[in-house]
Amino acid sequence: MKAVSFSQHGSLDVLEYGDVPDPVLGPGEVLLRIEAAACNFNDIWARQGLPRVTLPLPHVSGTDAAGVVVAIGEGVTGVAVGDQVITYPVRACRRCNACLAGEEVFCKGLKIWGFQTGPFDGSFAEYAKVQVEQVLPKPAHLTWEEAAATTTSLLSVWRMLVTRAQVQPGDQVLIWGASGGTGSFAIQLAKEIGAVPIAVTSSEAKAEWCSKMGATHVLRSDCQDIQAEVARLTDRRGVDVVFDHVGEPVWYTSVECLRWGGKIVICGATEGFEAKIDLRYLWNKQLSFLGSHIGTRKEWVQAMKLVEARRIHPPVTEIFDLPGAIEAQRRMENRQLMGKLAIRIGS
Repeated sequence: MKAVSFSQHGSLDVLEYGDVPDPVLGPGEVLLRIEAAACNFNDIWARQGLPRVTLPLPHVSGTDAAGVVVAIGEGVTGVAVGDQVITYPVRACRRCNACLAGEEVFCKGLKIWGFQTGPFDGSFAEYAKVQVEQVLPKPAHLTWEEAAATTTSLLSVWRMLVTRAQVQPGDQVLIWGASGGTGSFAIQLAKEIGAVPIAVTSSEAKAEWCSKMGATHVLRSDCQDIQAEVARLTDRRGVDVVFDHVGEPVWYTSVECLRWGGKIVICGATEGFEAKIDLRYLWNKQLSFLGSHIGTRKEWVQAMKLVEARRIHPPVTEIFDLPGAIEAQRRMENRQLMGKLAIRIGS
C-alpha cells in the first residue's frame, strides 16, 4: 500500500511517500480503507523525535481517520464490512481495571494510535488496522475530510474544558493558539457551554477566523499586551480558566491573567516544555493547574453528539492529497494554517 512514512527522526526531509507493508489484522481488530486523515501536532513530534520517548520505526503517522471497514478480525462484533467509520486515537489493553472502568487514559498499556504505535501503523496510508473499540459510525452529514478531523482535537478539548476544568456558563476562558484546530474546537465548545471565549492569535486573518468560530473577544499577541487586555476585559478580575496547549512562552502571562481561584488546563506544549513559576502565586491566589491528555471513549461519544447535532463543526480549511501530507506538516510546523488540515486518501 502507499503511505507517507519515515525510518529515522529528523527534519521534513526524512518523510517519504511510497510503498509500505499492508497491515496484518489481529483478533479484535478491524481493517479500514482510509478515505481521509487529519493532521495533528503529534505528527511533527513523532517525526522529530522526543527525549526519553522511543517510537517504533519505520513509522507511519496519523492519529485521525475516516474510512470504510474492509475486513474484521477474530472476535469482532458490532461492526461489519462496508461500514463507514471514524476512529478514536486510544489503543489500550481493554482488560485492566482502568479500561473496564471506562478510563482508558489511565491504562498502563495506552498508546496513541499513529503516534506511539507501529511500525507502519497510522492513518497517512491507504489502509490501517485499529481495535474495534476505536471506531464509531461516520456522521452522515460530514465529508470524509471533515469526519476525519472530528476526533483527536475535539476529544482533547472536551476533556480539558468539560472534565478537567469543569467550565460553567458565564466563565471567561482565555484560549491560546485559538486559530489552530485545537483552538478552533475550544472556541466552539466554550461557546456551546455558555462560557465567554477570549481567543488569542497572531494576525488579522487569524483573528477574523477566531471571530467566525464564535470568539466573544479576540486578542492579537503580535500587537497587543495580552495581560493588559485581559485586565481591561475582565475589569481587572482575571479570567476563570486559561486553555493552553502552547506551553513555555505563555506560561507567565497565563498565571498573571488568572483570577484568584482560577484554573489553567494544559494538554500540550507546542512551543516549549519548561515553564517557571513563583510558587507564591500558586498558594496565594489558590490557583489550580490541571494537566489533561486525550479523552476516554465515553467522552468521545459525548463530544460526537454535538457534532451529530450540528452544534460543533470540524474546522477543516485545507485538503491535501496523500503525498501532500509532507507539505501539510511543513505548514503546521511554520504555523501557516488556520483550523484543521486534512488529507484526502481515497477516491
